[in-house]
This record gives sequence, C-alpha cells and structure tokens, in this order.
Amino acid sequence: MMLDPSTPQDGPDQLVCSAKGCRRPAIWALRWHNPKLHTPDRRKTWLACDEHRQYLSDFLDARGFLRDVAALE
Repeated sequence: MMLDPSTPQDGPDQLVCSAKGCRRPAIWALRWHNPKLHTPDRRKTWLACDEHRQYLSDFLDARGFLRDVAALE
C-alpha cells in the first residue's frame, strides 16, 4: 500500500494540532494557564496548525488563560 504524501501521518515524533478532530501537523505552541487551578509560573501547552491557531487562541484569550503563542521549532 502506498501512502499519500499529502496526508498527515501520525507517528511518535509527529506533533498534531490540539483542535478536536484535527490531525494536521502542529506548527504553533499556545501557552496558557488557568489562574484558579495553576500557580502563576505554570504553563500548559496546546498545539495548533495554521488553520486552528486563531480559533484556539481566541478560545483561551476569551477566558483570560492565553499567555503567549510561539512557532514550534
């Protein structure tokens, strides 16, 4: 069976978008924390593809959780 190179492949080293149902490779790290649950220095990370970066950022920002967005290296 040949794999289609345009289809994202999951693997142990493949980081995928955190948006529900998305399996695209992640290229953004959205760092956030919930001040009611986490200490001020703790950061959680959601990963995002280009398509879902804004949606996930808006979701976290509306709740006051978003701290920063950075490109994955």
